[in-house]
Amino acid sequence: FPGWGSQSSKVQIHHNTWLHFPGHNLRWILTFTLLFVHVCEIAEGIVSDTQMKSRHLHLFLPAIMGFVAATVSIVYYHNIETSNFPKLLLALFLYWIMAFVTKTIKLVRYCQDGVPFSQLRFCITGIMVILYGLLMAVEINVIRVRRYVFFMNPQKVKPPEDLQDLGVRFLQPFVNLLSKATYWWMNTLIISAHKKPVDLKAIGKLPIAMRALTNYVCLKEAYEEQKKKVADQPNRSPSIWLAMYSAFGRPILLSSTFRYLADLLGFAGPLCISGIVQGFQNTTNNTNTTEKMKDPSNSYLSSEEFLRNVYVLAVLLFLALILQRTFLQASYYVTTETGINLRGAL
Repeated sequence: FPGWGSQSSKVQIHHNTWLHFPGHNLRWILTFTLLFVHVCEIAEGIVSDTQMKSRHLHLFLPAIMGFVAATVSIVYYHNIETSNFPKLLLALFLYWIMAFVTKTIKLVRYCQDGVPFSQLRFCITGIMVILYGLLMAVEINVIRVRRYVFFMNPQKVKPPEDLQDLGVRFLQPFVNLLSKATYWWMNTLIISAHKKPVDLKAIGKLPIAMRALTNYVCLKEAYEEQKKKVADQPNRSPSIWLAMYSAFGRPILLSSTFRYLADLLGFAGPLCISGIVQGFQNTTNNTNTTEKMKDPSNSYLSSEEFLRNVYVLAVLLFLALILQRTFLQASYYVTTETGINLRGAL
């Protein structure tokens, strides 16, 4: 609510976008990871609860509250970033500190009680301590770079030149990580195209980074560097291939990484389906046997027991397929954009 209420402090940018705080992408990646770990914690609590003779809501209700809190935290951050009012991040910083302290106390208590590392609940708690610690570090880095508290002269940040140009409507470089992954920023264009035919004016101009002149200068500088390297070697000539790799190699490597991750996630489908089929076969074979209930004093679930649950495997299969398609589309997009820039430069 304070994030939305601070919209009056928003910098005058004609686009519905914002100035990214330091560590923007890292924060989103850590929050997505935290949400996934919370889902695992909820599932672990529910599976453990179903194997007991009585209900134990404390096994999964705190995890549900943590999931909601993590979701609210990223929404809160999004609105603070949109309004460019970093002082409100102090409330989020205090939350990360409290979450880190409480999870650390819980982890220490597990160690005192002799809970083995092989137990899933111990591993989840340890991962959360690391994630909350990293999120604290991200907040400290924002304070250090933007100098918005404890400093007399805060850093002044101007909007990028593209955002000051009313003709540029290509917002891919300026939206958050979730909007990039889902192409949510294109909804305005898609809705307008549904109502009436789209012309060049509605599409707008290319951003500076994608214009042919910008990429030509980038490739020319890389080629000049190649000429300097071979100046003392008369038998060698500058390589245009090395110049292209120097100028455009980073997005190509990023695209390859996305593709490798998508291919690796392709193995999750057969593995999960195999586990689900095997789980149902075991259930059918054990229909005439009485299921052994766990003792509430020893309610810890191992990772192997957790992954034998067919419902857990179904959820993992669903998430793996979504993540696979997301990485695959990201790979296609980066490859296509890099190809356009490279052709324009040549």
